[in-house]
Amino acid sequence: MATQAEQLPLLQLAEITAAQFIDIWKHFDTDGNGYIEGKELENFFTQLESARRGAGVDPSHASFKEKMREFMANFDKNSDGRIEMSELAQILPTEENFLLCFREFVGSSAEFMTAWRKYDTDRSGYIESNELKGFLSDLLKKANRIYDDKRLTEYTQTILRMFDLNGDGKLGLSEMARLLPVQENFLLKFQGIRLTVKEFDSLFTFYDKDGNGYIDELELDALLKDLCDKNKMDVDSTGLVDYKKSIMALSDGGKLYRTEMEIVLCRDSML
Repeated sequence: MATQAEQLPLLQLAEITAAQFIDIWKHFDTDGNGYIEGKELENFFTQLESARRGAGVDPSHASFKEKMREFMANFDKNSDGRIEMSELAQILPTEENFLLCFREFVGSSAEFMTAWRKYDTDRSGYIESNELKGFLSDLLKKANRIYDDKRLTEYTQTILRMFDLNGDGKLGLSEMARLLPVQENFLLKFQGIRLTVKEFDSLFTFYDKDGNGYIDELELDALLKDLCDKNKMDVDSTGLVDYKKSIMALSDGGKLYRTEMEIVLCRDSML
C-alpha cells in the first residue's frame, strides 16, 4: 500500500513547477468543481502541515482546527470557506509564480476581457485551444514580461491541462477567468444566478428599450442594478462600476449584443 508521501510526493515547500502545481490541484480537487473545500480542504491542510513539520498531524486536535482557521483567514481572500486555484497559487511556491504572474499584470478583469474578445471572435464564450498560445502571449506582453517560446509552450500546455478537461479543444471564459484574482473575477459573482435561455431572452428584450438589438452602457447599468437587487447580491456602487467596465470590454463600439451578454449571464450557453 502506498504511503502518503508516495501518493503525493510534490506537496513540499520547495519551489514547484507549473505542471506540478496542476498535479497537486487535481489531487485535492477530487470532484473537479474548481474548489478545494470540505473534506478536500481538511486533507490538503493536513498534508500541508505534515510537509511543514516533517511529521504527521492530528486533524481532530483543537490546535489543528485553530491553525486551519488562521490559514483560511490568511488565504481565503473572499471568505467563502474554500480555496480557489488563484488562492492556492499564493500558498504554494510555484515556479516563477506561474499563476501569480497572470494575476499581477492583469490589473483588472476588464483587461482580461479585452484580450479574450480578440480571440473569441464568434462570441461563443470559448476560444479554441490552438488560439490559447496567442491569448497568453498577448497577456504576457501587456505585463512587459520577458519569456521565451519554450516557457510559453509550457504555460500553454499546463493551462490546457487545467481547463480543457473533456479534451474537446475548447476553453470556456468562465473557467479561464479563474486565472484572475478572486476579487477581480466578476463572473464568479453571477454564478448563482444561472439564467436559462428563456429567462435571458426575456431579460435582454426588457432592457433593450429601443429594440435596436443591443444594450448600451446606460441600459447595462440599469440591468445590473436590478439583477443585483433581485438576487440580493451584496455589491456596492464601486463594484457595479467595475462589473460594468468588465462587461463593456466585450462590447463592439459600446454596443453589447445578445451573444456578449449571454456569455456572462446565461449559464445554458456556457455548458
